[in-house]
Amino acid sequence: MTTPVEKALQMTLGRIFTKIYSMSTSTPILSLGRSSFGNPENKGRLLSDEEAHALLNDWVPNERLRLHMKQVGAVMKAWALEREGADQQEARKWEQAGLLHDADWEKHPESHCRVIIEELEKQNVDPEVIHCIASHGPKYFGVEPDNRMDKMIYVFDELSGFIHAAALIRPTRYEGMDVKSIIKKLKTPSFAAQVNRDDINDAISRIDTPLEEIIQFIIEHQKDVV
Repeated sequence: MTTPVEKALQMTLGRIFTKIYSMSTSTPILSLGRSSFGNPENKGRLLSDEEAHALLNDWVPNERLRLHMKQVGAVMKAWALEREGADQQEARKWEQAGLLHDADWEKHPESHCRVIIEELEKQNVDPEVIHCIASHGPKYFGVEPDNRMDKMIYVFDELSGFIHAAALIRPTRYEGMDVKSIIKKLKTPSFAAQVNRDDINDAISRIDTPLEEIIQFIIEHQKDVV
């Protein structure tokens, strides 16, 4: 029988962290088959905030998945401003990549990333935003994170969902949550078993910030996102 805790985790992690692989080859089914995206002439062009949220609401009926994407977007923006010295326009680029990175997952799981990438290319969005979305799961999409924005979305994606799942089973949610409790849960294979710890470790290995510091940053910056 599924326990209430397991049900909460299944609902929260509704986008399914374990991606689909081919039965006959090591090449992932979701591989995009390219590493260049968008038109360089569109550098600096973003959707307006209203357009980005309209796309999110239209493409993602599941409110839990929308919340995950909003949380990743908020954490990305905060990191850009506080840790990368980004100006507001650059921070919006980070936020938009986070906000839309899973936009096609619910309706097009078999073409995840491909559909949203093609849509953003049609809308002449900055190619760095599109590349960032394409690189948020390198072993699934076949696109390596090139720059800081790419690397940080890879870092934040799985951890953000994992931390939110941990918050949901606490009576006080985020209040009083500490890094040690998250580390302990990461070391417990039965907790949020869908979350690939190898992906988290790989993402962290690509940056110069300790896992503990990343966890604390996420807790602080996504707790009030609704």
